[in-house]
Amino acid sequence: MTSLTVENYLKTAWQIAARQETEWVTTGQLATALHVSPGTVTSMLKTLAESGLAEYRPYEGVCLTPQGKALALRMLRRHRLIELFLARTLQLNWDEVHEEAEHMEHAVSDFLVDRIDDFLGCPSHDPHGDPIPSSDGSMRGDAKQGTPLSSIAPGTPVRMTRVTNQGRDFLRFLTDAGMELGIEGVVRQNNPEAGIVVTEVAGKPVAIGLPAAEQILVEVLPEGGKQGG
Repeated sequence: MTSLTVENYLKTAWQIAARQETEWVTTGQLATALHVSPGTVTSMLKTLAESGLAEYRPYEGVCLTPQGKALALRMLRRHRLIELFLARTLQLNWDEVHEEAEHMEHAVSDFLVDRIDDFLGCPSHDPHGDPIPSSDGSMRGDAKQGTPLSSIAPGTPVRMTRVTNQGRDFLRFLTDAGMELGIEGVVRQNNPEAGIVVTEVAGKPVAIGLPAAEQILVEVLPEGGKQGG
């Protein structure tokens, strides 16, 4: 049985690799994502390699083995299904479910996760728009769904499809601004020099810094499509 720490490292490594469309993840990237020192990461990567869950190369980083990827996807499946279950059944907000799922994902059984999956109707995405893996590890939803809001030209109508930053404060900001999954609007400004993107949502301008806008994924809509959600 793997430890909570091992499961978190594998899940995080898989997510970084998937986001960057690469097999290898650096020690620094993991240290930043997990809020630990590079030395701590190095020690754990050696442990993962000894367990056959990853290949580790000094100064290059880590690459998950098929066994490591399978375990990472198993944890992602648990996490994202629990998030959706909490949102649908207990009506928790999308800024509340992430931390709760972080605690619960290590304790529930695969049997219970499969029952939750059936109960929810085998959903394709969690409350943040992230795709949910099936029990065999295949993704139901498109893992590359959406285009970063930061790259959208002014005048473009869009629909919000996914948020990759699941920090509580950021999600609460989006909720207060009226920016939730499925909402439609129009990008009015995209100013790299000022570092800001302004999107009109329900007739109201919402200004977001470029780093934050990179973490909001949208679908480009046809010109003249419904706007304002």
